[in-house]
Amino acid sequence: MTDSQFDPERHLTADLEQLFARGALEPALSERMVYLPPPKGKAAGKFRDRTWLVVLLFLATMFLTTAVGASQYAAFASNFLNVPIAVNWALVVRGLWYSVTILAILGAHEFGHYFACRYYDVDASLPYFLPAPLPLTGTLGAFIRIREPIPSKRMLFDIGIAGPIAGFIVAVPALFLGISMSRVIPLPPDFQGLQLGEPLLFKAAEWLIWGSIPHGWSLNLHPVGFAAWFGMLATALNLFPIGQLDGGHVTYAVLGRRSTYITIAMMAVTVGLTFLSLSWAAWTVLLAIMLFSFGLRHPRTLDEHVPLDRKRLWLALFALIMFVLCFTPTPIEPMQLLGR
Repeated sequence: MTDSQFDPERHLTADLEQLFARGALEPALSERMVYLPPPKGKAAGKFRDRTWLVVLLFLATMFLTTAVGASQYAAFASNFLNVPIAVNWALVVRGLWYSVTILAILGAHEFGHYFACRYYDVDASLPYFLPAPLPLTGTLGAFIRIREPIPSKRMLFDIGIAGPIAGFIVAVPALFLGISMSRVIPLPPDFQGLQLGEPLLFKAAEWLIWGSIPHGWSLNLHPVGFAAWFGMLATALNLFPIGQLDGGHVTYAVLGRRSTYITIAMMAVTVGLTFLSLSWAAWTVLLAIMLFSFGLRHPRTLDEHVPLDRKRLWLALFALIMFVLCFTPTPIEPMQLLGR
């Protein structure tokens, strides 16, 4: 079926009518609720944004990530020796290696959600990028606002999983490109710095390109590789099956109200991770605030008790695989690098 032939609202109405007829919905819902397709698009006031704010935040994020990228390239060019690098326009341009890559990964993720919302005519904002004067990243990521309830599990699942898949598709080639542009060099005996935890996908790419790295040597990561690493970390964080994160949407669509137990269990896991690495502390606090604000239970859809089709269950398994490939238990450790 072509896109022009598919009307998601008509299909949703037909699905709900079948559910009412079969009694799959709760009696209170079947007796009191009638689904009326809303008017579409801008005629209904949908998809209207403060474009100036979207552009301003993007430009601010572009500026900060380029500055961070220039600093990263200077560190990369010094080969762990902390040799002063002259700040000039050439260095600023090289900062785009990181900036363009990380904005592409984050942008692909959020536009994946956005275009899925447009497909289903669910009102959503354009992506808001979050600039932050952080010396390591220059950004806190990006997000979109979904401004109306999502009535069906299929819609919720498709919108929730579209972002991680889109970001992953951009991050994987960036990872291989970044690692191929990196260098394997000996570590200075007294070098101290940040050690980045290596997800399984990162380890696989590193081994395929460079093989086994000998003891006392290390991968001097190119800024494109760091952007891909950060993009994978962002993908893993979003795929945590908790609350209203992307992973929480997918888990609710698959398990329904039983997903609450997964949320509780995964919150316990994140608390445990803080004992393994303090870099999880801020994320654990943010998750706790989210659950305190919005509750443990995911907002219900009208067809909560209707199982997903097999195709979406396979995609849910793929989401789990993405999470495993992008996850690292110790993301950032400020410790002495002892070599390999």
